[in-house]
Amino acid sequence: MMAGMNWPAVRAIYLFEMARFWRTALQSIVAPVVATSLYFVVFGAAIGSRVTAVDGVAYGAFIVPGLMMLSLLTQSIANASFGIYFPRFAGTIYEILSAPVSPVEIVFGYVGAAASKSILIGLIILATAALFVPLHIEHPVMMVVFLLLTAVTFSLFGFVIGLWADGFERLQLIPLLVVTPLTFLGGSFYAIDMLPPFWRTVSLFNPVVYLISGFRWSFFGKGDVSLAVSLGMTLLFLVVCLAAVTWIFKTGYRLKS
Repeated sequence: MMAGMNWPAVRAIYLFEMARFWRTALQSIVAPVVATSLYFVVFGAAIGSRVTAVDGVAYGAFIVPGLMMLSLLTQSIANASFGIYFPRFAGTIYEILSAPVSPVEIVFGYVGAAASKSILIGLIILATAALFVPLHIEHPVMMVVFLLLTAVTFSLFGFVIGLWADGFERLQLIPLLVVTPLTFLGGSFYAIDMLPPFWRTVSLFNPVVYLISGFRWSFFGKGDVSLAVSLGMTLLFLVVCLAAVTWIFKTGYRLKS
């Protein structure tokens, strides 16, 4: 399948989406840098003075994986959902669908671009965080694995949202009302063990907990759940998103209407 791919078409979609990103590069890059700095000022100074360390890790360093994951999730969803929604809104989606481009190639182009953007922003946040706190990544290979898996998975999720949404309001509905709250409640700024037993159990039903835990493990060798469980949950969500995208293209849901 890979050998028979129409790579020029994938490249064209990818470069078109990346060009849109670079046109607003100043806004796209400055915004996460400012937001990260504010998080360190607020959480690092206000809370860090009271909670000096979590599981033996300085609080300022402890929140870095959570900050990266928060940005990675929201940026992946936003970039992918808007990337496919705008052609539907403008009516140019029919030109893409009538071109000699397969659904797999369309997904490769749009999801690849969205994942690239979110990974770039995640790395910018990491570089910004290094200005505030000393960072040492114990398992850089696993960090890259989780970074790639999360970016691709949530770009696919955003792609599904972009196809499902029939208006700009719906485009923002799931990211604002579901994903962002789950991320904040998923241990971005605290360890699950710090919660009372009841809320600790409730937190384990939050899928974002497993993403953040695995990502944090790659930094410090410690997580709220085991690495195998974190990796398994991430791969499971990836499979679910792939299945959803496959079903949409097979049925033409929201594409042919």
